[in-house]
Amino acid sequence: MKKITTLFLFLACTLIVSAQSYTTPNIGGNYDLNDILNLSPSTLSYNGTEYTLTEDLIIAPTDTFTISTPETLNIAADILITIEGFFTCDAGNDQIVIKAVDNTNPYEGFRFEQNADVLINNTSITYGGGLKVITPNFTLTESFLSNNVSGVATGAVVSLSNGAPLIENNNFTYNDLPAISSGANQTVSATIKGNYLEGNSQSNLNRPQINMGATGIDTLRITNNTILGDTSLDLIGGIAIANILGGEVRAIIDNNTITNNRYGITIAGGNSFAYIRNNIIEDNNTQNLPFSGGSGISLNSNAETQTVVARNNEIRNNLWGITLIGEASIDLGTLNDPGDNIFSENGNNGVVYALYNNTDNTIQAVYNCWEEDITLSDANAVEPYIFHQTDDASLGEVIFTPFTCADFSASSNETLQINVYPNPSFGNFSIENTQNFQQLTIYNLNGKKIKTFSLTNNLNEINTDLSSGLYLLEFKNNKKKAFTKLIIQ
Repeated sequence: MKKITTLFLFLACTLIVSAQSYTTPNIGGNYDLNDILNLSPSTLSYNGTEYTLTEDLIIAPTDTFTISTPETLNIAADILITIEGFFTCDAGNDQIVIKAVDNTNPYEGFRFEQNADVLINNTSITYGGGLKVITPNFTLTESFLSNNVSGVATGAVVSLSNGAPLIENNNFTYNDLPAISSGANQTVSATIKGNYLEGNSQSNLNRPQINMGATGIDTLRITNNTILGDTSLDLIGGIAIANILGGEVRAIIDNNTITNNRYGITIAGGNSFAYIRNNIIEDNNTQNLPFSGGSGISLNSNAETQTVVARNNEIRNNLWGITLIGEASIDLGTLNDPGDNIFSENGNNGVVYALYNNTDNTIQAVYNCWEEDITLSDANAVEPYIFHQTDDASLGEVIFTPFTCADFSASSNETLQINVYPNPSFGNFSIENTQNFQQLTIYNLNGKKIKTFSLTNNLNEINTDLSSGLYLLEFKNNKKKAFTKLIIQ
């Protein structure tokens, strides 16, 4: 009986020790590491050069925890820091280091509660359990996050919950989970800007490096990031935004470089609107299974409430350039607003696929370069690059003419210098051609080419039998093009 009693007391003491933590006084104080050391020597120790945290630390709602000098904080296995109040981790141009005592035994991570206010700048955070960000008041800048694992944060290294946090100019490399995520039942409109991401989601569990849910009425901004995959992983995408629980998505995805992932960008779910502009999306084919992924851009929706506007993207060497599934829709360029997207060497199993419209929607996709460095002389030459109604009568048509790989621009100044009169017209009108345009093409509002005329310098008389309506006039020569509208009464 004595041995059993002794064993019970030992286990009870062990449980008490493992549950120990220190909570700041909650009197509006501002505490640095040295203050915590003095308040609770059992929680934090200092060896003359580095601090070591061995008990959970809780910063109370009215208190502030500040690290403003270039300290090194080692955190023991399974230890958690919870911020209910304020946390500032910023030593200016000097780096703060937060790491595990033992890299093989990670600490639990950081938990930032609903009313916390958090600023982390120029800080190295490694071998921990991530940052669970419940508060909307969160800023992470100029920091380095690497080799973190699942701990208090299970969705990503930085797991967001609500509001409009800022994540800017950070490095995320070789973490076990995605770099940044938000939950399917949450609304987050973060700004994710200027970050370098490489080889995240090392667990290879079909989670992209940026994995976001609904945004609410504000806008999610993912801009100027570099997102490089680890080619040894076959399940990891670049950027995913999913609206699967009836929320709303508003997103801007601009000026990113996305390479060597399973796919580049995917947006899933209705009630979604996004701009995708000026991105370089290349070599996203690591799984090499065409029916499981590999798109530069993939859009999927069960309702006709998803719209994406794509301009000036460079989409190369993916298994598919762009894929549209269900009732998804994309605007790849109109006569008033050229697409200027460049496609090259997208395909699989010996077949090229710049755009695969697997929906019944009509897609506007004019003024795009459907295969870089190859001269496509007419619409018949473009057709092999686009899968749509001509390949399957049940699918929607892709309006892809006019198309071009030239660097054209259409400025409002050029448009104003074209004098077309009378406008409105009954079918016959005059053009004062002072810009040396050589050709006039007339399109209806569905993008269909109606008529083409050769132009001379100065005055041109144009006679047509157009029916009443609004038309777009395209003027071009070998160097430029411009547009204006014409009303036929």
